Amino acid sequence: MALNERLNKFKQQQERCQTTLSSIAASQASISMPKVTPAIRPANAPFAPVKPLMSVKFSDDTERLQHINSVRKSVVGAQIKLVIQLLYKVISKRSNFMQLLQLPTIFLTHIFTTEQINEATYVDILGNKAVFDSLRNNPKVKFEGKHFSYKPTHTLTGRDQLLSLIKEHVDGIAVEEVKDAYPSVLEDLQALKESGDIWWLSGTHSQEDTAHRNEPPRWRITVDNDLKQLYREVELPRDMLDIEKELKKIGEKPLTDTAKRRALAEISGAASKSKARKKQRGITSKAKLTNRHLPELFEDLG
Repeated sequence: MALNERLNKFKQQQERCQTTLSSIAASQASISMPKVTPAIRPANAPFAPVKPLMSVKFSDDTERLQHINSVRKSVVGAQIKLVIQLLYKVISKRSNFMQLLQLPTIFLTHIFTTEQINEATYVDILGNKAVFDSLRNNPKVKFEGKHFSYKPTHTLTGRDQLLSLIKEHVDGIAVEEVKDAYPSVLEDLQALKESGDIWWLSGTHSQEDTAHRNEPPRWRITVDNDLKQLYREVELPRDMLDIEKELKKIGEKPLTDTAKRRALAEISGAASKSKARKKQRGITSKAKLTNRHLPELFEDLG
């Protein structure tokens, strides 16, 4: 029977029960009340107030059924998100408990059956093939026979393995890739940064943060202050087109294509003169670019 039909049938049963209970309560109240005729009631006796009938309340499961219906009628992506949140949430709670007991995080794995997932999230995996296939093939979910568990991008058990993983990536590793390895990974990254073992470079958005190994230089190079000053005073081209040309001359491929971007802006009308005057971004003709914004290049040089 469809869920909506069950809801309607349940509501009708509620109405019939409410009517029956109300009639029973009214009949019992009328029987229990003593009948006093006006002829024999004392003259000075006050009228006894009639107590209102108590409303009969019983379990109402309508809201829960409506919530189940809304979950199972939602898109597949929303149901997958509920399941993944459940799998990861359990790992986080168990991690806090194990930290109190000083147990290793290797015991954090927790598996769920389809019945347990259905009970916790109301996502019917077996009753929806699209949900089952998407969940089984999701990179964040590990499926073993009849059980589901959370699958991080990198399986790590603590700070030492985290540092080893960062050292393996010469060009650095995105923080987004390791933040779900275990619940306290961000705290360990901060500790490694403060101890000087890694560099944690922040981007415009948190998803662009990267972690790099910080190893001492093999050779100690001494650079004269005059050479440092000369490097810092090198004036860069003011136009990005000129910068891209200079990069191409030395065999480097620019990451930007200013000519193409400007052509598209002219076609779409995004680069209007009035708007450019209000908000000037990037390099202007008044700006003098030098290498002074890179002082950290010489921090380790004598």
